[in-house]
Amino acid sequence: MNPEGPHPNEPHAARTDARYPLSSLYFYLTEGCNLACRHCWLAPKLQQGEKVYPMFDTGLLPHILRQAKPLGLRGVKLTGGEPLMHPDISAILASLRSEDLECTVETNGVLCTPGLARELAGQKGRFVSVSLDGADAEVNDWVRGIPGSFEAAVRGVRNLVEAGLRPQIILTVMKKNRHQIEPIVRLAEELGAGSVKFNVLMPTARGEDMHKRGEALSIEDLVALGRWVETDLSSRTRLRLIYHHPPVFRPLGRMYGRDRDGCSRCGIFSILGVLADGSYALCGIGETVPELIFGHAGRDRLEEVWNGHPVLDEIRSGLPGRLRGVCGDCLMKSSCLGSCVAQNYYSSRDLFSPFWYCEQAFAKGLFPISRLAR
Repeated sequence: MNPEGPHPNEPHAARTDARYPLSSLYFYLTEGCNLACRHCWLAPKLQQGEKVYPMFDTGLLPHILRQAKPLGLRGVKLTGGEPLMHPDISAILASLRSEDLECTVETNGVLCTPGLARELAGQKGRFVSVSLDGADAEVNDWVRGIPGSFEAAVRGVRNLVEAGLRPQIILTVMKKNRHQIEPIVRLAEELGAGSVKFNVLMPTARGEDMHKRGEALSIEDLVALGRWVETDLSSRTRLRLIYHHPPVFRPLGRMYGRDRDGCSRCGIFSILGVLADGSYALCGIGETVPELIFGHAGRDRLEEVWNGHPVLDEIRSGLPGRLRGVCGDCLMKSSCLGSCVAQNYYSSRDLFSPFWYCEQAFAKGLFPISRLAR
């Protein structure tokens, strides 16, 4: 598809709801991936050799952006699968530059050549994160499922740094790599990265299987690890460290002090996903939960999806008041909004069910009681 001029379904003037500006679009550019990560919450298909899985039709891009900008669009995130696998990635980046949109890229770094690194460095508001799930090839390649991925990703990080970027390193914590939390920080320092983010292993798709196999850390270990990263390890590095657990578990200084991370939420009120097949979805969760797909860019007006889809309306009217369990009683629910609505729905088919991490912590007596309303 390569529409010329306005799309037949494109409105002349979008109706902007000031309460819910569409600040960012997350483009999941590829259904395939060049790695086979054991923990991936999207579970893309491994793409090797001649087999090619569907990728985002770039002919839809100008049509989507024209409709999104009047709704408040300021930036775009490119992710996957693996976004750098897309054969038109350079053209996509050029389009975003021409539209003066901020650009975030989430990549495994394997395909990040010096040329692509320079293109990424030329984006407005550029921010690039690279996933490394171990500080050496043995651990990282076990998690990532493909031999050689560690060396290729490290080379990609070096290319980004040489292009003038300070990428973020992302590691998903699990039993296999728990002993490499500090080593990955030291590696990030050596490479010239700007920050390190530690993701909690979500019980979604392949991550759900890892939880069932006992390869995920216990809630006791996760809470203790977060406390150590945020109080001890953070004091011994110049890098910014982010431990991605719910804000209720963070020290007050991490939320409001000099080193604050804020009470960040997932952006459920301001973000929409665009899947590789052109579907609009809550986020990448639409790949595995089809009822969280809201329409298609080739058929449906973005304004009508964003301002009128019943699931989005239910989320907006229901958060945070309809949150259940410990999340409903949490004093920080207005900031946290249940942490991850997509994960909550995946686990329970209930948009307002409590976040698994908080629920398990409460059951074990690890939830900060001082931050409960009851």
